[in-house]
Amino acid sequence: MDIVFIRQLRLPAWIGLYRHEKIAPQTIEIDLEIDLPEDAVFKTGKVGDTIDYGVVVEHIRALLAKERFGLVESLAERIASLLMEDFNSPHVKVSVAKLGALRESQRVGVTIERPKSRA
Repeated sequence: MDIVFIRQLRLPAWIGLYRHEKIAPQTIEIDLEIDLPEDAVFKTGKVGDTIDYGVVVEHIRALLAKERFGLVESLAERIASLLMEDFNSPHVKVSVAKLGALRESQRVGVTIERPKSRA
């Protein structure tokens, strides 16, 4: 299994169910593990044969700009679907955390894994 990963990606998102969460975007933190659909990049060394993490971030940024989410679970599922559809990844692991949502914790959130067959 060959994976492109992104750690501690912090982006603004409209997320939450409570009234105080609906008045302004919150910063969320995303960790991603994206399985490569094939191993061609190891032979060619070309970015076109891998998953470009810069493009991944652009796609997620665009998603967050146009959609609102009630639950971190919904956002994680949406990101997983996007990665499998847009980048043809056969398997992804997505973690989404809200920062400072609980006074007693730095982060709260969810981690999901999705194989392509489930998408």
